[in-house]
Amino acid sequence: MAQADISLRGSKLVLASHNPGKLREIAELLEPYGVDVISAGDLGLPEPVEDGKTFAANAEIKALAAAKESGFPALSDDSGLAVVALNGDPGIYSARWAGPDKDFSLAMAKVEEELQTAAQNGNDNRAAYFICALCLAWPDGRTDVFEGRVDGTIVHPARGLSGFGYDPVFQAEGESITFGEMAPSRKHSMSHRARAFALLVKEKFQA
Repeated sequence: MAQADISLRGSKLVLASHNPGKLREIAELLEPYGVDVISAGDLGLPEPVEDGKTFAANAEIKALAAAKESGFPALSDDSGLAVVALNGDPGIYSARWAGPDKDFSLAMAKVEEELQTAAQNGNDNRAAYFICALCLAWPDGRTDVFEGRVDGTIVHPARGLSGFGYDPVFQAEGESITFGEMAPSRKHSMSHRARAFALLVKEKFQA
């Protein structure tokens, strides 16, 4: 990956995602920096095949596709939940566990079912972590990747209506409530996405 040396402040940026929750969070994180944000969906860009083996690889696939199609810098997010007792699953397949309708109530139920099976086999570890890889890409093919992680525990039953995805079953270390119960501003201060974004901001907005 080439080190890109262009500042993003005041520029147009395509958010290479069709996930409304991710789009909302990333747009809120970008708001203080005067970036003119437009989504890949608003531009009618297709969703590329994500066949990478890591979060970073899939983020790069999405960002490069959007940058080359739009002619503008693009920012993508590939993130997911890794559960220790499930050998890191659902991992890069976190969205696929929600099925074609992106029903994360099904995905959370599947995680709990798998954890119950693991417990019956003697492994009652409910530790988990969220990982986020943000990829910033330019139309000429340059990319930068920024990764963040937050550790925690899977809770049952799900709690809270805020956030999206697996947030209602994830309780970060040191917290008594789930991401699904947190106000967005509080989640933004500690989430995997916020940590990856902080690295992006340090490099691209504070020069």
